[in-house]
Amino acid sequence: MSSPLILVLNVGSTSTKVALYGGSEQLCQEELPFLQSLPLAEQFSPRRSQLLDFLTLKEIKASQLSIIVSRGGLMKPLPAGTYSINAQMCSDLKAGRYGVHPSGLGPVIALEIASPLGIPAVTVDPPSTDEFHELARISGLPGVERKSAFHALSQKAAARKAAKEKSMRYEDCNFVVAHLGGGITVGAHLQGRVVDCSHGLSEGPFTPERAGALPTLALLEQSAGIEVQELKRRLVGEGGLSAYLGTKDAREIEKRINAGDKEAKLLFSAMAYQVAREIGAMAAVLGGKLDGIVLTGGLSRSAMLVEWIKERVFFLADIYIFSENEMEALAQGALRVLTGEDEPVLYN
Repeated sequence: MSSPLILVLNVGSTSTKVALYGGSEQLCQEELPFLQSLPLAEQFSPRRSQLLDFLTLKEIKASQLSIIVSRGGLMKPLPAGTYSINAQMCSDLKAGRYGVHPSGLGPVIALEIASPLGIPAVTVDPPSTDEFHELARISGLPGVERKSAFHALSQKAAARKAAKEKSMRYEDCNFVVAHLGGGITVGAHLQGRVVDCSHGLSEGPFTPERAGALPTLALLEQSAGIEVQELKRRLVGEGGLSAYLGTKDAREIEKRINAGDKEAKLLFSAMAYQVAREIGAMAAVLGGKLDGIVLTGGLSRSAMLVEWIKERVFFLADIYIFSENEMEALAQGALRVLTGEDEPVLYN
């Protein structure tokens, strides 16, 4: 019996990542550039056409597909898991009820292709995943609630790999997981649920392009007279290493360090320090009962950064490193549906 054919979609601002998997084996993956300056609502048709052209180029008929899985869009807060893409989800995404992002086109495209074929269309561990316990929601100021916004897909996929290495179920493990990339989030995984996590845009360590948590009073003093949208841009898109060093490219920063740039070394090591500090905080959330610390994301490939983090947290638990692969995580989620390991939840 041949392996099921899985189509994986990950729609981004300037491209669509698409892959085909035969069971757990990746058959091919490509990044389809999308450079048209169109309103998001008008991108659906050309993006869908790109995808269908990809299938034609690979000599794959849509009727050969067993399931389609897409990265999730901005939806209402949800527990982690695999969700059936349905009309209600697509309606929320099209209307931008919980925010607007190109990733929201993926589920809509997936459902349109899957429906006539009678095959499942699903999304896995969407960005809106929310499993916080009640203590984690308290901020310290009434009216301001801490919210869950993190690299759910990446973190949970890496945690599952760590559990597998330990010959355990993810649902039986306690991990601290750090996604290291353009954004950095560190989460406390308590027996399969992320009960606390640094917010990907406004908390935690600074990143190559984000400021992370800042001294509140100093920020207020510096932001007087600055428009909110401008301040958000500085904090989220132009903060962190980019603000200090003029680049967010970790490879370039490592070259500077190796060439003797002391400022670059100070700042890169400060980022590692803040990641380690956040890992320690999340270890406390778990009461120190850890089965492992997991590092993932593109920056987990930086031996320099990883070594600096490990130097500070090695005493807490064994450390596992898995490079980022969201496409694989999506495919594995789809495969769990096909094998009956997971039952997709209805979005309503």
